[in-house]
Order: sequence, then C-alpha cells, then structure tokens
Amino acid sequence: MKIVIINSGSSSIKYQLIEMPSNEVICSGMIDRIGLETSNLSYATSKVKLEETLPIATHKIGLEKIAELLMDEKNGVIKSTGEIDAVGHRVVHGGASFSNTVVINDEVKEKIKQLFALAPLHNPANLEGINVAEAIFTNAKQIAVFDTAFHQTIPVVAHKYALPNYLLTENKIRVYGFHGTSHKYVSERANEYLENSSKIITIHLGNGCSMTAIKEGKSVDHSLGFGPMNGLIMGTRSGDVDQSVIFYLVKTLGYTLDDVNTMLQKQSGMLGLTGYSDLRDIESNAELGNVDCQLALAMNAYRIKKYIGSYAAVLNGLDAIVFTAGIGENSSYIRKLVCTDMDYFGIKLDTEKNNIRSKEIREINTTDSKTKILVIPTNEEFEIANQVYELLE
Repeated sequence: MKIVIINSGSSSIKYQLIEMPSNEVICSGMIDRIGLETSNLSYATSKVKLEETLPIATHKIGLEKIAELLMDEKNGVIKSTGEIDAVGHRVVHGGASFSNTVVINDEVKEKIKQLFALAPLHNPANLEGINVAEAIFTNAKQIAVFDTAFHQTIPVVAHKYALPNYLLTENKIRVYGFHGTSHKYVSERANEYLENSSKIITIHLGNGCSMTAIKEGKSVDHSLGFGPMNGLIMGTRSGDVDQSVIFYLVKTLGYTLDDVNTMLQKQSGMLGLTGYSDLRDIESNAELGNVDCQLALAMNAYRIKKYIGSYAAVLNGLDAIVFTAGIGENSSYIRKLVCTDMDYFGIKLDTEKNNIRSKEIREINTTDSKTKILVIPTNEEFEIANQVYELLE
C-alpha cells in the first residue's frame, strides 16, 4: 500500500510517500516559511536530494508543487497518481466529533470547516490539503488523523474549565489538546529508549508550541486547550494571556473582537515581540545584540520552565523531558535556556552534547542528571501512515 502523508502546519508542509506495511519511505521533504518572501522546499529519495528557495505564498501552491515533484519525469517516484492507494492528512482540531482516524467524506469536511474558528491557522490549511489531494489523487482514499485524538485520555479534572457546567455538557467546551501525533510518537520512542519510563514531559517546539504531561504512555495534561492558542509563546500566537486584557482591548481601546483574534493569533508571540516569526532569524539577531530578540528568547524559555514545574507536580515526579519538532530538535540555544538553573528538578544539561546535531535519538544530560534530557526527532508522518494503514486494513 502506497500512502502519501500530508502534514500541513501553520507555516509549513511536511510530506512523505511511504510503502506499508514495510514502513519504507520512498520519498520525503518539506516546505517551510510559507507566506514569507522566500520559502524553502526540499525533496529527497534514495537516489536524489533537491533543495530550492522560492516564494510559495499559500499551502495550495505548495501542495501542487509537491505533486509535481512526485511525478517529475526525471526525479519523480510515481508515473501516475493512480499508484497512490491512500492520502493521510494531519488535521489539527477534531473537536468533540472525532476521537479516531476516519475516512474523509463531505460530512467530515464540513465538520472540519465548522472548527475553523478554533484552529484558524491550521484547519483551513488542513482542509485545503484535503481538497487539493482529492483533485490530484482521484483514486486514493483520503484519511484524516486528528491532533486532538491522543489527548482524549486527559482526565476531567484537567480538561474541564471552571465555567458553567452546561458549556461542557451541551457545547463541548473543554481542553482538547493538539500536536497529538507528535507527542504520541516521541513519547513512545522515549519509552523504548528508557525502557518504559512512566513520567515524561514532551516539549514540541515549532512555529506552534505545546507541552504534554504523559504518565504510563497516556496524555494527562497539555498546554494547549480549546483551541491551539494558549500555553507557550509561539511564532505568531501569544500563548497564555490574562482574559481581562481582551476585555480592556475591546472596551477601553476600541478593538473589535475580530481585531483581537487576529492580534492574538497572527500578530503576537515571537513576531509581536521581535518583528520576526522564524526562530532562526530571531536567534541570529539575538547573537548580533538585538535586545528585543534576546528578551523574547528568554521569555520563551521562562514559559517552558513554568510548565515543566507544573507538570512535574501533576506527574508527582519526572523521569525525562523530551525536546522535539523544528525548534526543539535544532535549537541548542533554546534547550540551554530552558535547562539552565533547573537542578531542583534533577535537570542538568551537558553543553557539549547539547551542541551536537543528529537525526537520531540523543541524550544531552550530564551523567549525574537525575532527569534524562532527550532530543527525539518527531515523525508525525510515520505515525499518521501507521494509523491510516491500520484503519484501511
């Protein structure tokens, strides 16, 4: 079974063509910095590796470019779209409607659309990916795998808000959690590496960021909530904000609710603090002495530390923390900021190990660190492929 995996993030698309059940990756690649002046595109097979820098304004253009590469006369890996059996799509918000992987039909697409307001940076891109894939891979089954599914195990004491009860029972307003395929994948890899460690905090850091407290393989708390907007400081999203700020913006400063929503989703976070949304730009400017960038990075790490402390309390202990996703895997700068002065939690970073780059699981703590510090490359596409294959089989 040949499965194309499409993982549309808020500013990126990761993709893989995987042969199942052998788990052979036929090709893989990604496009990042979508919507910026220059985007980076990569495409790799066992025989060729291509990298290109070009402007890609939208996810639709990006997906069409990926399809061209797959069927390229010289470097492509398929002769026609008819060779593809299924397309697996990462969908960020499944709301109360979806707790499992599903075959996509018109009803599923309509429910994904109804959740646009809760995940405005993701669900529209996810649905766009589905629509484009349906037009390109006309014979393939289209399958949705939801970020929220892994977090269905969060207990009511953690997922219920202190709001009138009917808002949960009738309107399903609760903590849903996100980046579930990533947190599930890296926590399982961590358990294998540590031989069944039971108390883990996974830290997914990309343009979108989240943390999960995982006990005995199950999500028990998570930093994102009803929508993927609160918690950690993100590329363009604010993370945690006192609700009274919103009322002040509307009632006193004259902002409309749409203005505030746009600000919190698209104009805040690292972008609002520095003028840059990509961490690579922020780190390079910080090293050149940009005070705003230096402060933003310190704030980012401080927020992560607060969640480590709270989740260590929730878990009543801590065996390991896991850094993953684009920033978590590649930014030694952020990892160092987070792990500095964390001795009380048994977290001691080995600076030399932290500066080593690798695509493998690596341990970056000192030998006397009570808590393991792991860097585990996420592979949401592999996790999605497994779930697609299991559903169709």
